[in-house]
Formats: sequence, structure tokens, C-alpha cells
Amino acid sequence: MDIITMLVIGLLVGIIAKFLLPGDDPGGIIVTILIGIAGSFVAGYIGRAAGWYAEGEPVGFIASVVGAIVLLLLYRVLFRRRRG
Repeated sequence: MDIITMLVIGLLVGIIAKFLLPGDDPGGIIVTILIGIAGSFVAGYIGRAAGWYAEGEPVGFIASVVGAIVLLLLYRVLFRRRRG
């Protein structure tokens, strides 16, 4: 059940990350949502492992959004489209 919750939250996080970081992404909205899901997993794991918050705390959602934005920025830098 925890994984399904993280997937749903990751979907929302991906949408929020795309809203907060508009622009032309190399992969479009689907890749952005997948990056949101990855950000949710990474931020959830790191935050709980470091003891910053427990499962179900609202700060975990905020950390997931920050994690998704960081991953989205990294993705944009690594897979930038060449314009010419």
C-alpha cells in the first residue's frame, strides 16, 4: 500500500513540479510526471532514512516536490534539445 501511495503522490508532485518549473522539457509532460514519481521515491527514502520526518507528515510532500524539481532541472541539463 505504501508504494501505491507514493505513486499517487508522485503523480501529483510531477504535476506540481511542471507547474512550478514551466518550460520546454525534452520529454514532455509524461516524463515530467515520471520524474515526479522518482522525486517522491528519492525524497521519501532520504528524508525518512535521515530521520528528518516520519511517514505521512506533510513535510514529506514538500520534500517530494523539491526532489522532483531538482531531478527535473538535472534532466533538463543532461538532455537539453539542441536548437539551431
